[in-house]
Amino acid sequence: MCLNTRSEIKQFLEDLCTPAEVEAMVDRWRVAQLLDRGYSYRDINELTQVSVTTVGRVARFIEFGTGGYRIALDRMGESK
Repeated sequence: MCLNTRSEIKQFLEDLCTPAEVEAMVDRWRVAQLLDRGYSYRDINELTQVSVTTVGRVARFIEFGTGGYRIALDRMGESK
């Protein structure tokens, strides 16, 4: 990997993405963590203010996507 530290990754993402895009990614990651912990869509919506539609979209990608969320959740120790 060409980016070796959290700081380098943060700098790269801040240059690559708009602040709104970074915020959307943060929201989606938080949603993924809460879904993995068993929270309901409504609970996640109340905790994060992320729309139920977005929560559902993240859930679909966890279940039927390419596996990226699952890899990250497992490696970060967030999985049940």
